[in-house]
Amino acid sequence: MKKIPLISFEKVTKTYITGPVKYQALKGISFSIDKGEFIGIMGHSGSGKSTIMNIMGALDNPSTGRYKLKGKNIEKYDNDELADIRNGEIGFVFQSFNLLPRTTVLHNVMRPMMYGGIKKQDREGIALETLKKVGLEDKKDNLSNHLSGGQIQRVAIARALVMNPSIIMADEPTGNLDTKTAQEIMKVLQKLNKQGTTIVVITHELEIADYAKRIITLIDGQIISDKKKR
Repeated sequence: MKKIPLISFEKVTKTYITGPVKYQALKGISFSIDKGEFIGIMGHSGSGKSTIMNIMGALDNPSTGRYKLKGKNIEKYDNDELADIRNGEIGFVFQSFNLLPRTTVLHNVMRPMMYGGIKKQDREGIALETLKKVGLEDKKDNLSNHLSGGQIQRVAIARALVMNPSIIMADEPTGNLDTKTAQEIMKVLQKLNKQGTTIVVITHELEIADYAKRIITLIDGQIISDKKKR
Protein backbone atom coordinates (compact mmCIF):
# COMPACT_ATOMS: atom_id res chain seq x y z
CA MET A 1 0.00 0.00 0.00
CA LYS A 2 1.41 3.36 -1.04
CA LYS A 3 2.16 5.73 1.83
CA ILE A 4 0.16 8.97 1.69
CA PRO A 5 2.34 12.08 2.16
CA LEU A 6 1.53 14.39 5.05
CA ILE A 7 1.59 17.32 2.60
CA SER A 8 1.58 17.44 -1.18
CA PHE A 9 1.60 20.31 -3.66
CA GLU A 10 0.50 19.35 -7.19
CA LYS A 11 1.30 21.98 -9.86
CA VAL A 12 0.35 24.79 -7.46
CA THR A 13 0.23 28.34 -8.76
CA LYS A 14 -0.61 31.52 -6.89
CA THR A 15 -1.39 34.82 -8.58
CA TYR A 16 -2.06 38.04 -6.69
CA ILE A 17 -4.13 40.71 -8.44
CA THR A 18 -3.97 44.34 -7.31
CA GLY A 19 -6.03 46.53 -9.63
CA PRO A 20 -4.57 46.11 -13.12
CA VAL A 21 -1.39 44.46 -11.79
CA LYS A 22 -0.96 40.68 -11.70
CA TYR A 23 1.89 39.03 -9.83
CA GLN A 24 2.51 35.30 -10.04
CA ALA A 25 4.15 34.26 -6.77
CA LEU A 26 4.16 30.50 -7.48
CA LYS A 27 4.52 28.99 -10.96
CA GLY A 28 3.25 25.42 -10.92
CA ILE A 29 5.29 23.85 -8.12
CA SER A 30 5.05 20.22 -7.01
CA PHE A 31 6.56 18.50 -3.99
CA SER A 32 5.53 16.33 -1.06
CA ILE A 33 6.50 16.05 2.60
CA ASP A 34 6.33 12.82 4.58
CA LYS A 35 5.64 12.49 8.28
CA GLY A 36 8.82 12.94 10.34
CA GLU A 37 10.76 14.98 7.79
CA PHE A 38 12.72 18.16 8.60
CA ILE A 39 12.48 20.47 5.58
CA GLY A 40 14.14 23.80 4.94
CA ILE A 41 12.39 25.95 2.31
CA MET A 42 14.89 28.52 1.20
CA GLY A 43 14.90 31.56 -1.07
CA HIS A 44 15.46 35.28 -1.22
CA SER A 45 12.69 37.82 -0.62
CA GLY A 46 10.09 37.46 -3.36
CA SER A 47 10.99 33.85 -4.18
CA GLY A 48 7.58 32.53 -3.09
CA LYS A 49 8.56 30.80 0.14
CA SER A 50 6.12 32.77 2.34
CA THR A 51 3.32 32.09 -0.16
CA ILE A 52 4.07 28.37 0.18
CA MET A 53 3.82 28.68 3.95
CA ASN A 54 0.50 30.53 3.76
CA ILE A 55 -0.98 27.84 1.51
CA MET A 56 0.57 25.00 3.51
CA GLY A 57 -0.76 26.53 6.73
CA ALA A 58 -4.32 26.76 5.33
CA LEU A 59 -4.15 30.55 5.48
CA ASP A 60 -4.53 30.93 1.70
CA ASN A 61 -5.61 28.83 -1.30
CA PRO A 62 -3.78 28.05 -4.56
CA SER A 63 -4.96 29.86 -7.68
CA THR A 64 -4.64 26.59 -9.59
CA GLY A 65 -3.32 23.14 -8.74
CA ARG A 66 -3.98 21.15 -5.57
CA TYR A 67 -2.72 21.21 -2.01
CA LYS A 68 -3.46 18.03 -0.08
CA LEU A 69 -3.09 17.62 3.67
CA LYS A 70 -3.03 13.95 4.74
CA GLY A 71 -4.29 13.02 1.27
CA LYS A 72 -7.34 15.33 1.28
CA ASN A 73 -7.63 18.38 -0.98
CA ILE A 74 -7.61 21.46 1.27
CA GLU A 75 -10.48 22.95 -0.76
CA LYS A 76 -12.75 20.14 0.48
CA TYR A 77 -12.59 21.44 4.07
CA ASP A 78 -15.16 23.98 5.29
CA ASN A 79 -14.20 27.08 7.33
CA ASP A 80 -14.72 25.38 10.70
CA GLU A 81 -12.57 22.42 9.63
CA LEU A 82 -9.85 24.80 8.38
CA ALA A 83 -9.89 26.61 11.74
CA ASP A 84 -9.48 23.24 13.50
CA ILE A 85 -6.56 22.38 11.18
CA ARG A 86 -4.82 25.69 11.94
CA ASN A 87 -5.28 25.19 15.67
CA GLY A 88 -4.67 21.45 15.94
CA GLU A 89 -2.88 19.96 12.93
CA ILE A 90 -0.41 22.79 12.33
CA GLY A 91 1.76 24.60 14.87
CA PHE A 92 3.01 28.01 13.73
CA VAL A 93 6.23 29.72 14.85
CA PHE A 94 6.81 33.24 13.57
CA GLN A 95 9.77 35.62 13.42
CA SER A 96 7.83 38.16 15.51
CA PHE A 97 6.97 35.56 18.23
CA ASN A 98 3.32 36.72 18.50
CA LEU A 99 3.09 36.12 22.26
CA LEU A 100 0.80 38.11 24.53
CA PRO A 101 2.91 40.59 26.52
CA ARG A 102 2.28 41.03 30.25
CA THR A 103 0.93 37.46 30.26
CA THR A 104 2.75 34.57 31.90
CA VAL A 105 4.66 32.01 29.90
CA LEU A 106 2.27 29.29 31.13
CA HIS A 107 -0.86 31.15 29.99
CA ASN A 108 0.66 31.94 26.59
CA VAL A 109 1.31 28.23 26.04
CA MET A 110 -2.17 27.28 27.30
CA ARG A 111 -4.01 29.60 24.88
CA PRO A 112 -4.39 27.23 21.89
CA MET A 113 -6.00 24.67 24.21
CA MET A 114 -8.77 27.14 25.07
CA TYR A 115 -9.95 26.93 21.44
CA GLY A 116 -9.04 23.30 20.91
CA GLY A 117 -11.50 21.53 23.17
CA ILE A 118 -8.95 20.57 25.86
CA LYS A 119 -10.57 20.33 29.30
CA LYS A 120 -9.69 23.21 31.60
CA GLN A 121 -8.33 20.93 34.33
CA ASP A 122 -5.92 19.30 31.84
CA ARG A 123 -4.45 22.43 30.24
CA GLU A 124 -1.87 23.36 32.87
CA GLY A 125 -0.35 19.88 33.01
CA ILE A 126 -0.07 19.64 29.23
CA ALA A 127 1.46 23.14 29.03
CA LEU A 128 4.06 22.29 31.71
CA GLU A 129 5.04 19.08 29.93
CA THR A 130 5.44 21.02 26.69
CA LEU A 131 7.56 23.70 28.38
CA LYS A 132 9.84 20.90 29.62
CA LYS A 133 10.47 19.91 25.99
CA VAL A 134 11.94 23.36 25.28
CA GLY A 135 13.71 23.64 28.66
CA LEU A 136 11.59 26.46 30.10
CA GLU A 137 9.43 24.88 32.81
CA ASP A 138 11.27 27.03 35.39
CA LYS A 139 10.05 30.19 33.59
CA LYS A 140 6.35 29.29 33.67
CA ASP A 141 5.38 32.20 35.93
CA ASN A 142 7.52 34.82 34.17
CA LEU A 143 5.79 37.45 32.06
CA SER A 144 6.60 36.89 28.39
CA ASN A 145 7.95 40.45 28.00
CA HIS A 146 10.50 39.74 30.78
CA LEU A 147 12.34 37.04 28.80
CA SER A 148 15.25 37.11 26.37
CA GLY A 149 14.57 36.80 22.62
CA GLY A 150 15.68 33.18 22.58
CA GLN A 151 13.49 32.29 25.55
CA ILE A 152 10.50 34.02 23.93
CA GLN A 153 10.98 32.00 20.76
CA ARG A 154 11.18 28.78 22.78
CA VAL A 155 7.87 29.74 24.42
CA ALA A 156 6.46 30.25 20.92
CA ILE A 157 7.68 26.77 19.95
CA ALA A 158 6.04 25.30 23.08
CA ARG A 159 2.79 27.06 22.19
CA ALA A 160 3.01 25.61 18.67
CA LEU A 161 3.56 22.09 20.11
CA VAL A 162 0.88 22.11 22.77
CA MET A 163 -1.92 20.72 20.56
CA ASN A 164 0.37 17.88 19.40
CA PRO A 165 0.24 19.02 15.75
CA SER A 166 1.17 16.91 12.73
CA ILE A 167 3.60 19.59 11.61
CA ILE A 168 5.46 22.63 12.93
CA MET A 169 5.83 25.47 10.43
CA ALA A 170 8.46 28.03 11.38
CA ASP A 171 8.60 31.22 9.28
CA GLU A 172 12.04 32.87 9.67
CA PRO A 173 12.08 31.68 13.31
CA THR A 174 15.57 33.10 13.96
CA GLY A 175 15.16 36.38 12.09
CA ASN A 176 15.11 38.53 15.23
CA LEU A 177 17.83 36.61 17.08
CA ASP A 178 21.61 36.83 17.31
CA THR A 179 23.70 34.00 15.81
CA LYS A 180 24.28 32.07 19.05
CA THR A 181 20.61 32.22 20.06
CA ALA A 182 19.54 31.28 16.52
CA GLN A 183 21.69 28.14 16.76
CA GLU A 184 20.07 27.25 20.09
CA ILE A 185 16.57 27.57 18.58
CA MET A 186 17.48 25.42 15.59
CA LYS A 187 18.89 22.76 17.92
CA VAL A 188 15.54 22.75 19.78
CA LEU A 189 13.77 22.13 16.45
CA GLN A 190 16.29 19.38 15.57
CA LYS A 191 15.61 17.69 18.91
CA LEU A 192 11.84 17.84 18.36
CA ASN A 193 12.29 16.35 14.89
CA LYS A 194 14.31 13.46 16.37
CA GLN A 195 11.34 12.85 18.67
CA GLY A 196 9.08 12.50 15.61
CA THR A 197 7.71 16.00 14.94
CA THR A 198 7.58 17.04 11.28
CA ILE A 199 9.29 20.42 10.87
CA VAL A 200 9.20 22.93 8.00
CA VAL A 201 11.44 25.99 8.32
CA ILE A 202 11.10 28.94 5.94
CA THR A 203 14.33 30.92 5.71
CA HIS A 204 16.56 33.00 3.46
CA GLU A 205 19.70 31.93 5.35
CA LEU A 206 21.69 28.88 4.26
CA GLU A 207 23.13 28.52 7.78
CA ILE A 208 19.59 28.03 9.11
CA ALA A 209 18.36 25.81 6.26
CA ASP A 210 21.41 23.63 6.81
CA TYR A 211 19.91 22.29 10.06
CA ALA A 212 17.22 20.57 7.97
CA LYS A 213 17.56 17.08 6.46
CA ARG A 214 16.20 18.25 3.10
CA ILE A 215 16.38 21.68 1.47
CA ILE A 216 13.96 22.99 -1.17
CA THR A 217 15.30 26.10 -2.90
CA LEU A 218 13.08 28.60 -4.71
CA ILE A 219 13.77 31.35 -7.21
CA ASP A 220 10.99 33.51 -8.69
CA GLY A 221 8.20 31.13 -7.68
CA GLN A 222 9.84 27.98 -9.01
CA ILE A 223 11.69 25.12 -7.31
CA ILE A 224 15.24 25.03 -8.63
CA SER A 225 16.55 22.41 -6.19
CA ASP A 226 15.15 19.76 -3.83
CA LYS A 227 17.95 17.88 -2.10
CA LYS A 228 18.11 15.46 0.79
CA LYS A 229 21.26 15.60 2.88
CA ARG A 230 23.25 12.42 3.20
